[in-house]
Amino acid sequence: MAATLPVTPRHPLWLLAEVTYRCPLHCVFCYNPVDFARHDKELTTAQWFDVMRQARTLGAAQLGFSGGEPLLRDDLEELIGEAHRLGYYTNLITSGIGLTEVRIARMKELGLDHIQLSFQDSTREMNDFLSSTRTFELKQRVARLIQQHDYPMVLNVVLHRHNLDHVDRIIEMAIDMEVDYLELANTQYYGWGMVNRAQLMPTREQLQRAEETVNAYRRKLGNRLRILFVVPDYFEDRPKACMNGWGSVFLAVAADGTALPCHAARSLPGINFPNVMTESIADIWLHSDAFQRYRGSDWMKDPCKTCPEQKKDFGGCRCQAYALTGDATNADPICSKSAHHDDIHKIVIDAQALQSRPRNAEEHPLVFRSKTNSLALTDKLPLTSTPGSGTEKLFRRGQE
Repeated sequence: MAATLPVTPRHPLWLLAEVTYRCPLHCVFCYNPVDFARHDKELTTAQWFDVMRQARTLGAAQLGFSGGEPLLRDDLEELIGEAHRLGYYTNLITSGIGLTEVRIARMKELGLDHIQLSFQDSTREMNDFLSSTRTFELKQRVARLIQQHDYPMVLNVVLHRHNLDHVDRIIEMAIDMEVDYLELANTQYYGWGMVNRAQLMPTREQLQRAEETVNAYRRKLGNRLRILFVVPDYFEDRPKACMNGWGSVFLAVAADGTALPCHAARSLPGINFPNVMTESIADIWLHSDAFQRYRGSDWMKDPCKTCPEQKKDFGGCRCQAYALTGDATNADPICSKSAHHDDIHKIVIDAQALQSRPRNAEEHPLVFRSKTNSLALTDKLPLTSTPGSGTEKLFRRGQE
């Protein structure tokens, strides 16, 4: 029998500060909770200062400012300055909407180390369609701002059925923008991505073509452009080591102060996730049921409990196990040893069958992230699409 994994937690190394769920974009693959509007309270500046201080004392070394769109926080520069003072390596994860010359200059002065900018596609039509905004040119201007302030140019593009065949054009866009690092992250199905899974799931052939294209560019470009290609779980036979193990190195604090072992953990029932407004970071990390629940291996049952791979994959993703089997203690069904692994193949086959049929606006429409809590300006912007392109009817809005 495999040895039990140690349950003594290491220090959290990576603190993700989801400082707001508000966002000017309405992306169909957003990983924020579908019911994010229920969690509309936000920590104050002083409360975020306290969270950062406590996590740093506990050992956290890297801090990511995320959302929603973190630039919607008027105090973001203050948060960056305090994080730098505390000794964090800081990363801004942003759509770029709201980043101006004045703000980026101030962030640079205050010690922001890194900016990751997202695009939805290499074309204006698809970028604006997938985010339900007119932001393509704005993002291009922001990319130039990032370079002008001597940040490494780090670009993130989420891939799925609607843009996977554009990988070559996305890479060419990155080359033209003189990007240093390009993350091509195939959609993982949590949050709004799960809602839209039927319309976002690519075919295996699409994925293979895209990977071949990426590898060809890697050989051609060498270190000129580093490309990371993240394969979607549903096309694998081995589960990922999600967050390097539950409660192992990753700590997320949501906008309302809820502490989470991963982005999607709120989806799991029966767990009382602690809040930093009422409990210390140390107590949350070391003693809370939420962070102990799937830490180590005592919670495992077969096939995970006796699997020699458990020290590598930690049983896979708990949120995915729950979403696909109804039981978070089951093996991640991505694993070929899971009794539910055939269900994954059926999902992929069904997605391919859907793609081969004429598109129907009433069947599996794309549901855009609700506009609740978003910028009022965006509510006035119509969806950008080309009549006759097939995109103008392939959506409906989330509940307002």
